[in-house]
Order: sequence, then C-alpha cells, then structure tokens
Amino acid sequence: MLGVLGLVAPVFLLIALGYVSGVRRMLSDEAMRGINDFAFWLCAPALLFVSAASGGGLAAHGARLEVAFFSGVLAVYAVCLVLCRVVARRGLAESGLFALNCAFGNTLMMGLPVVLASFGPAGVAPATAVIGLYSLIMLPLTTIVAEAGLNAGAHPLRVLRTTARSVVRNPVVMAVLLGNLWALLLPPPPAPMQSFLHLLGGGMSPMLLFCLGGSLRDFQIRRDWGDAVAISVAKLAVLPAVVFAVGRWAGLGSLELSVVVVMAAMPTGANAFLLSRRYAVGMERAGAAVLLGTIASVVTLTAVLGIVAR
Repeated sequence: MLGVLGLVAPVFLLIALGYVSGVRRMLSDEAMRGINDFAFWLCAPALLFVSAASGGGLAAHGARLEVAFFSGVLAVYAVCLVLCRVVARRGLAESGLFALNCAFGNTLMMGLPVVLASFGPAGVAPATAVIGLYSLIMLPLTTIVAEAGLNAGAHPLRVLRTTARSVVRNPVVMAVLLGNLWALLLPPPPAPMQSFLHLLGGGMSPMLLFCLGGSLRDFQIRRDWGDAVAISVAKLAVLPAVVFAVGRWAGLGSLELSVVVVMAAMPTGANAFLLSRRYAVGMERAGAAVLLGTIASVVTLTAVLGIVAR
C-alpha cells in the first residue's frame, strides 16, 4: 500500500498545488489558460500521436481492449440514463447529461499521468486506445441525446454538423485518429521525430495536473451534493468494477486490464461540465461531481491501484 501511495501522491500533490495557486491567485487566469492550452493543444497530442503512430494504437490490441472498456462504459451510461429518466423523472436531456457524469472520466488530464506514473511508457499504448475514442464516442452520443431532449424534431443534419465540428476541433481525438492512420499506412516515425514528440509530450503530466487543480477553484458542492455523491459512486466504484469484469471475460492481458480499470476509475471529466454548460442543463451538478470525484479519488484510486497491483 505504501508503494501505491508513493505512485499517486505526486499526482495529487500537483493537483493540490494547482488548487492552492488558483485560490490564492498566484498566477493570473490568462497564465493558467496559457499553460492549459500549451499542454492540451501541443503536449498531449504529441504524446498520443507518437504512441499511436509507433504501433500502440487501435490495431495493437485487436480491438478487444476497446470493446471491453466501452462495453462497460456504455452499460453504465445506459443504466444511469434510464434510472434518472424513470426513477428520478427528469427530462431526456438532463438524464443524458447526468449519465455522462457517471460514465465519462478525466482520462487525459489525470488518467494518462497516473498511468505513466504507475506503469511507465508501456502503459501509454493501451491508454491511448481509450482516450481518443472516449471523447469520440461519449460526447457525440450525449449531444444526440441532449438535442433530442431539448429540440424535439431537430433535423439529423444539424446534430451531425454539431458532432462533426466538436470532433474536428478536439486536438486529442484528432491526434489519436491521425496516429492510427499513420500506423496503418506508414512505417513507425523516424527516431528524431519520435524523440521530439516524446520530449514535447513529456511536459504534459505536470502541466495538466496543475491546471486541473486550478480549475477546481470554480466548482462547488453545496447545492447538488446528493447527486454528486451518486455520480461519484457510479464513476469511481461501479464503472471500474464493470470494466474489470468485462475485461477479465474478454481475456485482456494483465497490463491491458490494469490500465483500462485504472482509466475507468478516474473521476468525472471536465468535458462533462463543459457539455452541461453548453446546454445550460445541470451545470452545478456536473461541477459538483468533478470536484467531489477528484477529492474522493485520492482514496478510491489508491484502492484500485492496490488491487490491480496484485
């Protein structure tokens, strides 16, 4: 257990440092935004692209990893959507966004740094197979559900345009897609190119973790703490357990299984909040889920890493 704490402690210390810096205004909002943009638009895409282009993308696992992970994610999403719609009697759009909070994790800003710290470079390839598809599948799916709930009879082409625009503008998704296309059509990138991309991508973890901590300053739990607790239980406990069961059944190797379970154990991602803000539905709930989930993951993620380490 002490070894696991040694792995995750630097991750949460960087998040805490970012939070303190944000609360005390040690850096201006423009400076924080600049750090986040550099990491999100350059560092993360560089690391994900070189991992996929070097043979660590979708084809490297025969799609078993992706099928196992997203079978669990979509199952949890569907169950949470139905429960929110039928039991809580909320609208379709609100139920879809609630389900997204339960099923969409912070795999980039937090998940990839944790995987790097826990499994080293070998863990990046299976993590890359998850990260790009996560946004590519879950955000368009929830967009369709929200549009159907808020704009009954909306033209399918409008939904398709909205979805395609969000995909093309996402550098993480595009980096993974282009990396897999490179691996399919071309030999691995030359050594100088790989060295440059690894060097650029090396700055991703500390900057994204620091910016994640700074962003928590803007979230509160007071109003929607009940929903935030329910979301955190689903995201931090139920989803990793479901992904673990499906991954074992699918026969994933020990490293692949460990990585997908750890990625499933990440707290709710900020993109869930951004989508809620875009539709002005459940913004406070999504923000509370991000904050509470990140705090609670200090305990739950340590436990999950301890389990998969065995």
